[in-house]
This record gives sequence, C-alpha cells and structure tokens, in this order.
Amino acid sequence: MPFVQRDPDGGIVAVSLVRDELHCEEVDRGDADLCRFLQGMAAQPALAGSDLQLVRVLEDLIDVLVERSVIRFTDLPQAARDKLDMRRSVRASMRSLDLLGERDEPLF
Repeated sequence: MPFVQRDPDGGIVAVSLVRDELHCEEVDRGDADLCRFLQGMAAQPALAGSDLQLVRVLEDLIDVLVERSVIRFTDLPQAARDKLDMRRSVRASMRSLDLLGERDEPLF
C-alpha cells in the first residue's frame, strides 16, 4: 500500500512506497485522492522526466558534500539514508550486471 503526505487542505502532495515521517498515512491503491494525484502527475511527463534527472543530481551533490566533510551521511534523516542506500545498491547491481552499459538513466 502507498503512503501519502497531505497539504493543510487534505490534498495529497506526495506519495511513497515507504512509510516515513513525511508519508505516514497509508491509503488504498484505489483511493480517489490518490488516483487524482497520480493522474495529475501523469499529465506532466516533462516535469516527471526532469524529476528523475534531478534525483541523480541530488544524489551526486550529497556524495560531494559528504566527501568534502561539509555534512556527514548520518546527519541526514534515517529515511533519506535508507533511500540513498537503496538507490546506490540498485545502481551498483545494474553496473555489475552491465545490463545497461554505462547508462544511468531511466529506460522509459
């Protein structure tokens, strides 16, 4: 089940497959508010595509800040560390399998 974050008016503003401090309300996959939110996201494919690219930029930025001792990885919230670790693990396994060659971009 997905977990959502809502704005003060009760509208969904973010969705996650992982419960964390921001996404603490579990909703059914068929929830009307969730469907409206996802349809709105699908209507903005250029924005969604750039979001995926921005995620990679942010990952790289965090790596640089940690390497230069500007921040410590442990300074990040546990949920953020878990997500970064998961993405690093997935990227490492993709590179070790060489399924995508040198590409580090979405397939769709």
